[in-house]
Amino acid sequence: MTIDSAAVAFFTARLTFQTDVADVHIALDHTDPGFVLVDSRGIPAWRQGRIPGAVHLPTAEIPARAGLLFDPAVPLVTYCWGPGCNGATKAALAFAELGYRVREMLGGVEYWIREGFPIETDMGTSTAAPDPLTAPCGC
Repeated sequence: MTIDSAAVAFFTARLTFQTDVADVHIALDHTDPGFVLVDSRGIPAWRQGRIPGAVHLPTAEIPARAGLLFDPAVPLVTYCWGPGCNGATKAALAFAELGYRVREMLGGVEYWIREGFPIETDMGTSTAAPDPLTAPCGC
């Protein structure tokens, strides 16, 4: 069997620069998750519901405000709405262009909600029942 070095490089890069909602949820259960979670959506989406502990910074504001909010030594994880949206990718690129170590959370807040993890609004925190088609099953 021959090792496909291009495939190894590709999948290594994906795991280096992407994470998923289950891994982020596990990390956030620790006192120091090792990163800051950044919600890159606009204000109306932020108000609809966000991941507890996330910092709100819309993508368009990253170049002007990132240096005021984040320590460049601390890695960032970006998220947006869901897999049909590339907002988290755009935010991750904006942070990378500023020199931050950054990963994109695949699935976004949509899959966070679908997996039954808590959502925060100005009214408090709530949790929906996990979607049996997406909830973690040990993958």
